[in-house]
Amino acid sequence: MKNTEDKREREKRIVSQMITLYCKCKHHPSGRLCPECAALEEYARQRSDRCPFMETKTFCSNCKVHCYKPEMREKIREVMRFSGPRMLFVHPVMAISHLIESNKEKRQLEAAK
Repeated sequence: MKNTEDKREREKRIVSQMITLYCKCKHHPSGRLCPECAALEEYARQRSDRCPFMETKTFCSNCKVHCYKPEMREKIREVMRFSGPRMLFVHPVMAISHLIESNKEKRQLEAAK
């Protein structure tokens, strides 16, 4: 169970960093989240906390269920498209670590099938 909780926390931390980067570049250069991005971050955190598939998925973007409401799903996709590549420059260790962990988990899940 601790592994699942670690994944939840890691996912929330990464999504939070991506939303912060997005908001800083698009809305609020001060680094504070605008109300829209703060609401998206809270929504994403709630989704991670309630996800019944956390143990078997690598990341929300790889999930086949997509529990986000359609309008929130589109907002989070926009954030991911914008922030994903930029994370390599802003948080390189986090970005590379996430990529390595996600690929490792994908291989483990495929091997278990």
